Amino acid sequence: MIALGYALALLIGLALGLLGGGGSILTIPVLHYVMGYGMKAAVPMSLVVVGLTSGVGAVAHRRAGTLSLRTVAAFGPPAIVGALLGAELGLRTTAELQLTVFAVVMLAAALSMYLGQSAIERGGERPRRSILLVILVGGLVGVLTGFVGVGGGFLYVPALVLLGGLPMKRAVGTSLALIMISCIAGVVRYHGSLNLDWSAIALFTGIALLGVGLGSRLVLHVSQAALRRGFAVFVLVMGAMVLLLGR
Repeated sequence: MIALGYALALLIGLALGLLGGGGSILTIPVLHYVMGYGMKAAVPMSLVVVGLTSGVGAVAHRRAGTLSLRTVAAFGPPAIVGALLGAELGLRTTAELQLTVFAVVMLAAALSMYLGQSAIERGGERPRRSILLVILVGGLVGVLTGFVGVGGGFLYVPALVLLGGLPMKRAVGTSLALIMISCIAGVVRYHGSLNLDWSAIALFTGIALLGVGLGSRLVLHVSQAALRRGFAVFVLVMGAMVLLLGR
């Protein structure tokens, strides 16, 4: 099962490379159900994996000019506070509750991916630049990141388009930077409270990054719309299974 888990890490990376996001939401099920880590360990382990992979992607977007540091500065502080709060809640609540919330997040992510980018882009023609909404969204996504170990790109991207007024490509790059800093904040809070398998984290992350590289090379040869919807259905099924299986 351990070997299968690392093989699935490659699949997660491929999904990230091909779709620009979404694949990292499979990290928790792989770590928990396939590799046998408890939910309390899987969440911070996922934060490290997702944070590192997002960081690599954010650097690439920065070089390509598709990352808005100004928007990161607006969404970042509430996201950091939210992630710290989410991690604190994660340390104080049961693994069962974390897993249930994670399953609901998977279902929401699947719906977001299935609807695709066009609906977001249509809705983003007249962005609403409310500082209160920016703080609220940044904080709430940060809480989810710290609490259940997901990046939250499926929420950040539409928020950055609708509230930040960013075009889709810049929203994706900016989202990766926000995910990275949220994950760092969550790991800081979890650090010292749990014993983590750092060797497994390093190997899992390395394989996932290899998959990102492969996916990035293949992206021009596949239908993005079909792939996104197919992957969304897969995540939907996985989310329903997690909700039914529980522990």
